[in-house]
Amino acid sequence: MKKSKEITINKKNQFGAEILCIGSEILLGNIVNTNSQWIAEQLAILGVPHFRQTVIGDNPDRLKEAILEASNRSEILITTGGLGPTPDDITTKVIADTFKTPLEQRNDILIDLKNKLKNKNTELSESQKKQSLVPKGAKIINNYSGTAPGIYWSPKKNFTILTFPGVPSELKEMWAKEASELLISNNSSKEVISSKVLNFAGISESLLADKIPHLLKSNNPTVATYASTGAVKIRITAKGQNSKETNKLIEPIEKELTQITGLKCFGVDNETLERIVFKLLLKRKETIAVAESCTGGGIGSKLTKIPGSSKVFHGGVIAYNNSIKQRLLGVPEEIINTHGAVSKPVVESMARGVQMKFKVNWAISVSGIAGPTGGSKLKPVGLVNFCIKGPKTLITWEENFGSNKTREDIQKLSVLNALDRLRLSIITVD
Repeated sequence: MKKSKEITINKKNQFGAEILCIGSEILLGNIVNTNSQWIAEQLAILGVPHFRQTVIGDNPDRLKEAILEASNRSEILITTGGLGPTPDDITTKVIADTFKTPLEQRNDILIDLKNKLKNKNTELSESQKKQSLVPKGAKIINNYSGTAPGIYWSPKKNFTILTFPGVPSELKEMWAKEASELLISNNSSKEVISSKVLNFAGISESLLADKIPHLLKSNNPTVATYASTGAVKIRITAKGQNSKETNKLIEPIEKELTQITGLKCFGVDNETLERIVFKLLLKRKETIAVAESCTGGGIGSKLTKIPGSSKVFHGGVIAYNNSIKQRLLGVPEEIINTHGAVSKPVVESMARGVQMKFKVNWAISVSGIAGPTGGSKLKPVGLVNFCIKGPKTLITWEENFGSNKTREDIQKLSVLNALDRLRLSIITVD
């Protein structure tokens, strides 16, 4: 059984972590702050208590005030944004000034910056060199794809700061490769919090909660549900003197949850539907292709984000126009004229066509009305048809996700629904 993730916490100051996002562009609404949501999810996975999020513009005085406030009520402050070569990248300097600590230039960062230049013979500018300045005594969180590193620093007792760039991809890579382990080893106290997240598909949060009311009342471990578009998670969090004790508390709850929900639970922690599908196909040494209309390549995009996906994913056709359905996938014109492009006969023909064209074991097709226009009384916005064609499988089905959903939500729900039914089809094929 996969071990739960854990973090040691300090018994004397259990006020948890705060997230501080820095950037006037966030305050002005120019960009959507997805970093806070993502970090909050990661803290929950690690079992780190988290009670506050703040956004501050590129103002040194207000930033300093926010840092000081956080240092007096929290153990951990995680910042994003304000790292880089431009004048408004003030985070590192303000943090150092807040705790009256000098900045020191790190040669290892300078070397890394030099290596990342397209022309390594070009001298670093003063603004570029600025990224190599960190508070004296701070550890570096390496930035593997960008230029601005983060820091891991404890400027006072029972208070640690971790800083990250605002670029989501850089933040996530730095977190996965270094920061999560730093958080796990943050304190030397003997009390441990361990957490495990179970992922569900094909069930709503309310229906899932109705199945486990007794578990939701548990104190240790605690059990909590939370949802996003098309996905539901349950987090199990336990406290104990060591990881062996917390794992012992989590395991029976996890076992009961999987027994109650069956195949609705598809994975733990960061496992995704597309990765599960990839693993199932890889194990069976089978292949897949996709024929997509309203999802615009969303299913193929999910599958190809997985390293090594070419071992199972051969390709696909985005047959958005009916003429493409006919010419590339061989969908007869009379079927489209009789039943319409959004229909079970059409998606079945699309699946058969793409399976034959790419010579694969499995094919999945989708055609629907993502909106906000194009719907009718008989076929409203949100209506989507699917087909899965496998070695021993042919299923078609219809979903109505509702005309109150956005176009993006309908597309996302369609992709997740398709991947989940594909997962179930592969599992039950034998």
